[in-house]
Amino acid sequence: MTLVLHPGSVSLEDLEHLYWSGEPARLDTGFDAAITRGAERVAAVARGNAPVYGINTGFGKLASIKIDAADVAKLQRNLILSHCCGLGAPLPENVVRLVMALKLVSLGRGASGVRLELVRLIEAMMERGVVPVIPEKGSVGASGDLAPLAHMTAVMMGEGEAFFEGERLSGADALRRAGLAPIELTAKEGLALINGTQTSTALALAGLFRAGRALRAATVTGALATDAAMGSSAPFHPDIHTLRGHQGQIDMGSALRALLDGSAIRESHVEGDERVQDPYCIRCQPQVMGACLDLLRQAARTLRIEANAVTDNPLVLSDDTIVSGGNFHAEPVAFAADQIALAICEIGAITQRRIALLVDPALSHGLPAFLAKKPGLNSGLMIAEVTSAALMSENKQMSHPASVDSTPTSANQEDHVSMACHGARRLLQMTENLFGIVGIEAVTAARGVELRGPLDTSPDLLKAMAAIRSVVPSLEEDRYLATELAAASSLVAEGRIEASLPAGLLPMLGD
Repeated sequence: MTLVLHPGSVSLEDLEHLYWSGEPARLDTGFDAAITRGAERVAAVARGNAPVYGINTGFGKLASIKIDAADVAKLQRNLILSHCCGLGAPLPENVVRLVMALKLVSLGRGASGVRLELVRLIEAMMERGVVPVIPEKGSVGASGDLAPLAHMTAVMMGEGEAFFEGERLSGADALRRAGLAPIELTAKEGLALINGTQTSTALALAGLFRAGRALRAATVTGALATDAAMGSSAPFHPDIHTLRGHQGQIDMGSALRALLDGSAIRESHVEGDERVQDPYCIRCQPQVMGACLDLLRQAARTLRIEANAVTDNPLVLSDDTIVSGGNFHAEPVAFAADQIALAICEIGAITQRRIALLVDPALSHGLPAFLAKKPGLNSGLMIAEVTSAALMSENKQMSHPASVDSTPTSANQEDHVSMACHGARRLLQMTENLFGIVGIEAVTAARGVELRGPLDTSPDLLKAMAAIRSVVPSLEEDRYLATELAAASSLVAEGRIEASLPAGLLPMLGD
């Protein structure tokens, strides 16, 4: 399947599908005319004598230097090669494919002045599986993601490196083996490809999609932990949340009520429960998780706009003028990434406290210490809880906002930068940690519910229990747990906990 992209109206759902599926994408051919008009306007300027930034001048601090018409193509090639300065491990291939798709969307608006041939090459690379090697470090999210996007563009020129059919090859070899020819860039094309926020945006979107999965799984494991702790469902009453009015809180309260509906464990202590209030990690789930949901939804709105935006420079405007601006500055993406990081951190923090509650006999309302069958002889889930605390703490350290950490670059021409790229890249590690925390809660809560037998949890939570038990057997005595906790983490990362439940039960990020 190839997803057809409609620049200006690409949906969050389309982008998430691209990220998880790895399928190729192409532009709607209805945008070909707009692309061609922009390219013709740039070509006309390149033939003239008037200096226009990015077409026949140097770049950045060198913008005042006029370039001869005969050197315009070489100018673009030099730009790309000189900007291939990234360091670090390659970005994940699904992130790079998303970068390429976002670049197609941006170019498809017709304001970048590139030829159709260039667009078709990106489409063909996606279709045939040529994935540029983009080092993870090197962008400050200011004049576009210059270094990362230069590494993508280098492959299109037959330079750099790319992954193809599981091998890491030179860009020239990858294109050749895919049956493609490198392209020679013309006026402005190199700048159009590297001036833009597509790497930052792709990384932020990846973090958003992964955080959404973790939030939905944590909603399920949080309900399961509530039952395991014999917590009250009264705080999830709809009127409480309607009286406050935050939509995320309302949605989370509704989901928790639905998940616990029909639980025999819950019904067993509705009457005569001497506890007046549960700890906040149980009682305040709608408030905390709902606030995280609202934050993710706000970031999603920002990133959807950015995904459809034209962010290179200069731009071919509707009156055919070519004007230099600053759409490449990734401040909106940096703020969105920081919001996502805060939500990730808080989802993990409240989840970890529920794990700690369940393994503590002073708090767990009758469960054995560390959920061990014979505490003392067995340590049960003692160190699994410690691991969750380590992951939570690491996420706290990474949640400091990146957007406030500007530093001047490029001889002070780019004197305020967004730091969006690494602010977004950290979300991959943070969500990996969060998958682990939620996976540990899945194991812990499932064990706690089992120990409430012969009473059962709700029908929906039993489905989630079955998914958990498909990868982690019940813990009857101490055994090697690392591989099982990794499997539980993968269960969350792959969306299999939420997939076990009816569609529409869990809150979504929206579009």
